[in-house]
Amino acid sequence: MATKVLERKPLSLAERSYLPQIVGGLKITMRNMLKPPVTLEYPDERPEIPVGYRGVPTLVRDPNGREKCVSCQLCEFVCPPKAIRITPGEIPEDAETAHVEKAPKEFEINMLRCIYCGLCQEVCPEEAIFLQDIYSVTGYTREEFAFKKEKLYELGGTLPDKHFKWDKKKAAEEHGNPHH
Repeated sequence: MATKVLERKPLSLAERSYLPQIVGGLKITMRNMLKPPVTLEYPDERPEIPVGYRGVPTLVRDPNGREKCVSCQLCEFVCPPKAIRITPGEIPEDAETAHVEKAPKEFEINMLRCIYCGLCQEVCPEEAIFLQDIYSVTGYTREEFAFKKEKLYELGGTLPDKHFKWDKKKAAEEHGNPHH
């Protein structure tokens, strides 16, 4: 196999001094300096969150401040990366909410494992878990990213409840049975 040798033509004085390349680079720099900035001064400026954004999953309370989760564990079973861990707990018989099946003793979501897919929100029959528009979750240790029940309720807050499961009287009236 024969090799072909190509002859290079000698560089001109302008090419040897790199002046055309430097001037070209300065033109690009000047053009960009005159444009308005596209960066945000985070955290003072935050991007606009699009509709339907799936952020951090949180637990929510009903309008009376009671927890809506009944430890059905559907979210735990449907979670693809197994980021949710629930330990069911019992509600004392003398409690005002004893007619509700159970409540979570422990509820933990590992945010390092969560893939923000939204399946937990979709499967929840009590509308107790919602993906909020929180997008900056920070911490220094792995333990800080394992959100416990208290932290999840703190992030979730309170949302309207269409189920009335906590209010015996209201639930009975909805179903046409006032003496329940």
